[in-house]
Amino acid sequence: GGVSIAAKEINTENISGNITLLVEVNPNQEQKEKFAFNNFGQYSFFVSADRVNPLLDVTFDGRHIINREIVSSKPTISIDLKDNSQFIALDDTGSFELYMRSPNGQEELLNFNSRGNYSIEFIPASLPSNKARVIFKPTLNLDGFYRLRVRAKDKSGNESGNQDYQVEFEVVNKSSITNLINYPNPFSTSTRFVFTLTGSEIPQEIQIQILTVTGKVVLEIDEMELGPLRIGTNITEFAWNGKDEFGDQLANGVYLYRVKMKLNGSDIEKRQSAVDKSFVRNFGKMYLLR
Repeated sequence: GGVSIAAKEINTENISGNITLLVEVNPNQEQKEKFAFNNFGQYSFFVSADRVNPLLDVTFDGRHIINREIVSSKPTISIDLKDNSQFIALDDTGSFELYMRSPNGQEELLNFNSRGNYSIEFIPASLPSNKARVIFKPTLNLDGFYRLRVRAKDKSGNESGNQDYQVEFEVVNKSSITNLINYPNPFSTSTRFVFTLTGSEIPQEIQIQILTVTGKVVLEIDEMELGPLRIGTNITEFAWNGKDEFGDQLANGVYLYRVKMKLNGSDIEKRQSAVDKSFVRNFGKMYLLR
């Protein structure tokens, strides 16, 4: 005769603990045998249950926000869920529940098949990395505070945390900018500019002028030098080192600065803030002390 080997995959997704596998060969005696007592095999093994919580990560336009921060009125919100299991893929939308509360206080369960004022795209995980992503793009027409709440779990039912993830954020649809402040101030080696933008579009034309107290322009900084900006609070990548446009070190003392920003050819409206009292006719003061 000969030897025949049978192979069968057994899914252990829904079982755990001590398991015994019983195998019977030629159970119906289709091939007659004189003795059948040796047709039985037994194998015991242990299946570990998936009890590890998946990791949830939420970003707005590519960054983590703090509670009640201003964001774009048309943000791209990415919701990532990472599971340690290399065998049970996060491959359906049932792992996510998304809720949005608008400024009127009404909370809505978001629909993955929505054709309303938002879109949701689900990107299933692939093994072994096992990270699923939801890309949520709302159009937030009401000014005020919103709340996003996310409940997430893996395919074994493990939730991402003991409580739902939630964050409040503010939307101001009108394009505006607060007065710039420089930080630190006074400064000795370098200082950056801090300000807040609202709306949904980044200004195309930006210029910061630094002047002496007599009105002489010593440096002009444009949007290419400032670095990338976003809707919300910004601190510029650009840091002024106290030198003029020729690279010469300026003397210690008080300097003035002002900003010009245009969106689609028009000046952006100034937004009131607590720092306005420090500005005179839209000029701020900085102190160079080396």
